[in-house]
Amino acid sequence: MCTKNAKDLTFVHSLFPVNNNSVQESPPYYEEATQMLDAFSPFEVSPGLAHPLGVSEIESGINFAIFSQHASAVTLCIILPKSIHDGMIELALDPQKNRTGNIWHICVEELPRGDVLYGYRIDGPRNWHEGHRFDDSIILIDPYAKLIEGRRAFGDDNNKMCRFLGTYDFNSLPFDWGENYTLPNIPETDLVIYEMNVRAFTADETSGVDPDQRGSYLGLIEKIPHLLELGVNAVELLPVFEFDELELQRRPNPRDHMINTWGYSTMNFFAPMSRYASSGGGPVSASREFKEMVKALHGAGIEVILDVVYNHTNEADDENPYTTSFRGIDNKVYYMVDLNNNAQLLNFSGCAEGLSETTSLSSELGARSAYTLPSLDPTQWDFTGTASNAPTNFICFSTLLTFTLRNTFNCNHPVVMELVLESLRHWVTAYHVDGFRFDLASVLCRGTDGTPIDGPPLVKAIAKDSVLSRCKIIAEPWDCGGLYLVGKFPNWDRWAEWNGKYRDDIRRFIKGDAGMKGNFATRIAGSADLYRVNKRKPYHSVNFVIAHDGFTLYDLVSYNSKHNDANGEGGNDGCNDNFSWNCGIEGETSDENINALRSRQMKNFHLALMVSQGTSMMLMGDEYGHTRYGNNNSYGHDTTINNFQWGQLEAKKNDHFRFFSKMIKFRLSHSVFRKENFIDKNEVTWLEDNWYKEESRFLAFMLHDGNGGDIYLAFNAHHFSVKAAIPSPPGNRSWYRVVDTNLKSPDDFVTEGVAGISETYNVAPYSAILLESKQ
Repeated sequence: MCTKNAKDLTFVHSLFPVNNNSVQESPPYYEEATQMLDAFSPFEVSPGLAHPLGVSEIESGINFAIFSQHASAVTLCIILPKSIHDGMIELALDPQKNRTGNIWHICVEELPRGDVLYGYRIDGPRNWHEGHRFDDSIILIDPYAKLIEGRRAFGDDNNKMCRFLGTYDFNSLPFDWGENYTLPNIPETDLVIYEMNVRAFTADETSGVDPDQRGSYLGLIEKIPHLLELGVNAVELLPVFEFDELELQRRPNPRDHMINTWGYSTMNFFAPMSRYASSGGGPVSASREFKEMVKALHGAGIEVILDVVYNHTNEADDENPYTTSFRGIDNKVYYMVDLNNNAQLLNFSGCAEGLSETTSLSSELGARSAYTLPSLDPTQWDFTGTASNAPTNFICFSTLLTFTLRNTFNCNHPVVMELVLESLRHWVTAYHVDGFRFDLASVLCRGTDGTPIDGPPLVKAIAKDSVLSRCKIIAEPWDCGGLYLVGKFPNWDRWAEWNGKYRDDIRRFIKGDAGMKGNFATRIAGSADLYRVNKRKPYHSVNFVIAHDGFTLYDLVSYNSKHNDANGEGGNDGCNDNFSWNCGIEGETSDENINALRSRQMKNFHLALMVSQGTSMMLMGDEYGHTRYGNNNSYGHDTTINNFQWGQLEAKKNDHFRFFSKMIKFRLSHSVFRKENFIDKNEVTWLEDNWYKEESRFLAFMLHDGNGGDIYLAFNAHHFSVKAAIPSPPGNRSWYRVVDTNLKSPDDFVTEGVAGISETYNVAPYSAILLESKQ
């Protein structure tokens, strides 16, 4: 297998440095190189084919095809290994011969089948007010490039200004998925998703992974036994498409000390992140090792869901552009622009001014009071989730990154829509991934002018696509322009959603807010008020208490306020509404009582999540109580703030981790928590007559499995104990205590259960219990 050597990389990076200024000028030696190369053209060329877009191998050579509707000139730039040719070859495409419609194409004969870098210089109208941003001094990445070459080492600040270029590999043999390889095909009812970051999972030296494999796809493979021990059966990987982790350091700014470790700044939608390859192996190795990771996870029965970012790209804004591809190819097509305002880029995907989701809602939804209960008889509320009148909250928070993005991908333009679809299909067919979570998916519901539209074409096409038919598709149903679609995301009975209302209501009840018992019951029961529409199912609600943005679970019970000073923005970034409670002291403490309360609260949250109808999702590190020390917007820290701490895991293996693991496995072994359809009144008994009392913070109920194996659950969010009356178990059965979060390990979770449950049970303050009926 061919890979580019270090000398060649040095040449590429020195040939194409990127100027810090907004207008990127050619370096003084660029003209000399061009003049030298114009005199040398060792390859024969032919017009080539308009399809497929990108690079393909055809009978007569290597074919290159790129879309640009408004370009007037396109030049293919090729860099060969120095052993073949020392420099860059430029091939100008003739509009009369090398253009079919809006696609420019050329075939280069006798070109090597790999180890070649390429890009495009594209020129066109310089009419800014019409939406054009052409600049033929910049070498641009092919949007359909399947591999991207850039720096080889993650966070290498000696190479922070490097140029990224496309490459290809027709030398490697097809990947061997194995004779007995099968896809897990886990039903959505059974999913327990583990949201994680590939690099952060093994980057820390405590991982014990070989230094050359830390933070890599192969490093993740080594830790699959941990995932199996925990009990999850799906991983949701933070972005793994190529991105520039040093983009924040390209110019002086308050965040120029940060490294983008989360990756929500996509450079290319087809290429796997090359610096997640082991040993600095580059793009070809990254592609192969990504497949090895997927194969290994599938072999362990674990599905792979990708967090994908089609709402914006890395190219920033008009004030400080970072032009690498789309902007220079055809800005007016690839991005939403406001033609009534000097063709400025529209911004529904970045939060440059620090707006939170809560504060931006009024722009399109109208101002609404948070958590206002319906004005009807509380006794008529249906907390089983079987009717549409259960009380719901209207405002939900989200940490909106303060990247100065200010661009929005024009997803419902036909050309851009096809790019997105082809990208998704590529990840399914070439890499065998099992699904996608769409970041800020409400952007996909906007027309080319940014206006929300009914029946958005891209969302429908994804739902109906035959190649994607086996995939889980999950929306983050909001964006930064206030298009909040929780429970209302266009779905065609296919799309699931991150349920932000679940997150908020569970947090508020568990921490003891008044008036939240009804909302809590509705969320536990599957959020039928949101999802019982047409043929939607409980599993279309992706339930979570914690996600990558915001507090970790430990910080949720340890901090009342965010502590984001390390981000360099004076604490102005991140969300202020976290619905957290520090249990009495802000941050770290040696107070045993407070630490015990925090431990109970974390177990209470996890118990609630695992007994809720719907799809469960937890965050990497919560299984041992990872802390970011109150930072609720930690996207830019390649440190212990984000990195999994394996030493802390070992310290918590017999306590915190044990509870989390056993609770996940208990959920998966009891179908009563994983109903295909919304539960009805024969499947749940709410042991409650105080729905109307806002001060009531205790909820007890029974789940019936139809075979006598009933489950009793009680959650006490009061600061005092509640003596709960325990109903008689069905048939000739007895109650066994499986969970009491007030007890220390191993008594907090006893798989086989503890007998001797009487007619009452003293539920301690801020604790929960689970009883199982057995013969």
